[in-house]
Amino acid sequence: MGKDNNPRRVAENEAMAKSRMLRTSPQKLNLVAAMIRGKKVERALVDLTFSKKRIAEDVKKCLQSAIANAENNHNLDVDELIVAEAYVGKNLVMKRGRPRARGRFGALKKPFSELTIKVRQVEEQA
Repeated sequence: MGKDNNPRRVAENEAMAKSRMLRTSPQKLNLVAAMIRGKKVERALVDLTFSKKRIAEDVKKCLQSAIANAENNHNLDVDELIVAEAYVGKNLVMKRGRPRARGRFGALKKPFSELTIKVRQVEEQA
């Protein structure tokens, strides 16, 4: 009489991880996400490790989480994983401000983003 299981959000050969409330603009985060799309996960981790972008560390953490989900929850082979999708979304924007000349107010927007990474197992061709 219990509930049915939720249907999987990803295919049988995929795993997903999501990072929310990343303190950077979606445009800057998308530059780093584009850097790893379609690559094998080992190569993507190396690229993120040596990237000069500050947010690359958080993207690497999310990718490692997706790899761990694939290995532990879905029994996928880590050596055959590629980054199938890496997409960015908006989150909240903190509104702050500074006093400016002649009594005016200068608005500062501090945006947050979210990142979703899907990894897929593909068999290597010989």
